[in-house]
Amino acid sequence: MHKKRPDILAPVGSYESLTAAIDAGCDSVYFGVEQLNMRSRSSINFTTDDLARISEICNSHSVKAYLTLNTILYDHDMALMRTIVSAAKEGGISAVIASDHAVMAYAKSIEFPVHVSTQANVSNIDTVDFYSVYADLMITSRELSLGQVESIVTEIKRREIKGPSGNLVRIEIFAHGALCMATSGKCYLSLHSHNASANRGACIQNCRKKYVVIDKEEGIELEIDNEYIMSAKDLCTIGFLPKLVDAGINVLKIEGRGRAADYVHTTVSCYREAVEAVENGTYGREKIEDWLQRLSTVFNRGVWDGYYLGRKMGEWNDSYGSKATERKILIGKGVKYFKKIGIAEFRLDANSLKKGDRILISGPTTGVINATVEELRVEGEPVDEVAKGISFSVPVPQVIRPSDKLYKVVAR
Repeated sequence: MHKKRPDILAPVGSYESLTAAIDAGCDSVYFGVEQLNMRSRSSINFTTDDLARISEICNSHSVKAYLTLNTILYDHDMALMRTIVSAAKEGGISAVIASDHAVMAYAKSIEFPVHVSTQANVSNIDTVDFYSVYADLMITSRELSLGQVESIVTEIKRREIKGPSGNLVRIEIFAHGALCMATSGKCYLSLHSHNASANRGACIQNCRKKYVVIDKEEGIELEIDNEYIMSAKDLCTIGFLPKLVDAGINVLKIEGRGRAADYVHTTVSCYREAVEAVENGTYGREKIEDWLQRLSTVFNRGVWDGYYLGRKMGEWNDSYGSKATERKILIGKGVKYFKKIGIAEFRLDANSLKKGDRILISGPTTGVINATVEELRVEGEPVDEVAKGISFSVPVPQVIRPSDKLYKVVAR
């Protein structure tokens, strides 16, 4: 008998991703504003002016919204930090994800819920007890084994460790997405090489590049089979999800605020289906293979199971960039949608489109729509192919908006 189904926490770096995450069935989302979050360079990021709108969208779909404010903070950041946290509370955001004690203390002083970030390195039960004064939920260190996480969950119940709400502290883990080579993201390589601190959200990801190791005294180059020795593969736990559920984990976090909306939609959809399959007893090899195939179509650096099952060393990439089996080509934008007949009009600005092609439509309100072109019309007449510069219509099952982006999906 499996335990209570864990929540799916989705990454959101844009309104397109927010809509995609909600449509795919997430329970909660996390996002950053301004520059005090760990994706201030790589994600589009929102501003404090977006907080009320994000909260309204999430509340209308019964989805929780969490603000990440998890960078290292200096004295000159305090005023901005307080402004952001206060704005989040006033805007109706559900909680702030923090690693700096200054954020936790200020949020506590204004009675705003706190989630302790993985950057705080929560690795044992006494640390959970320490932070329980501030937080109802904690994200454990990424380096823990599943056995260690389960032990923490068990001890929380045994000791009855409760957060400010009066409820038992909840535990969240990373379930899918990019992994940093450094301990729970605490890396200084980017700072040393480019004065761009990863711990301030400005990582340039120079660990993902190819390097040659040279013995300076002898002038000998080290021959290394895997040239990308610092670029970890992405985490994927969908193949052993029942173990995570049985461990009593409360929240499964998907990494990827810098990723496109289709990445968010695909990963959230797969993990939502997986946790439901575990719950209803239909989880099995055939479904796992389908989820893995779908996950392989969006951005990934190859996948492995992380440290949860006892691995001591990470798995590293043998090439640069994504190993996604599919790619998107931006070919046009939306013009109009005819709701009564389910027809969308687009303008083709690049490439070509023909019957049988797969398309992806993305927009802030639309989210992500995947479809196959079953019919094409130009000025009302059926055609087999459309060339650049032509306006055309195509059946689409959901409403699209003017200026929604139109992509053609092709195999790599």
